[in-house]
Amino acid sequence: MVGVEMIHVLFICLGNICRSPMAEAVFRSLVEKEGLAQQINIDSAGIGNWHAGELPHKGTRDILDQQKITYRDMKARQVHRKDWDNFDYIIAMDEQNIKDLQDLKDKENGIIVARLMDFVDNPEEVNVPDPYFTGDFDYTYKLVSKGCLNLLNSIRETHNI
Repeated sequence: MVGVEMIHVLFICLGNICRSPMAEAVFRSLVEKEGLAQQINIDSAGIGNWHAGELPHKGTRDILDQQKITYRDMKARQVHRKDWDNFDYIIAMDEQNIKDLQDLKDKENGIIVARLMDFVDNPEEVNVPDPYFTGDFDYTYKLVSKGCLNLLNSIRETHNI
């Protein structure tokens, strides 16, 4: 589509190996199925750098494999101040991520900063539980899938795509 600006979405969790790469992969799959890959750019990052350069967690890879969703070329990275200049949406997995992000930002620039579950009416959880600690990757996938679908619908409506 000529004249449509690229929309940039960044998913955030603590270490960028479980929840945010899961959300990145799920969201990318939805975007590609809808034919919007030329209009929406997607990435993920972690608050900490403990896992920088690592593949997504085995539990995340397993659930994505079961769902036939690719995570090819995904490697953990830490969120940076420059991300505030490069993304329109910064979508965190929980309230603590939001608080940690506040320490990084220099400016707002009209960026949408929200929890993924903020896009779900009457969510089962307001924060996506970290399966690194809970071990329940299936439940995390269920929440992430619902949140990503609603986020995409919100972006489509907001940007008329």
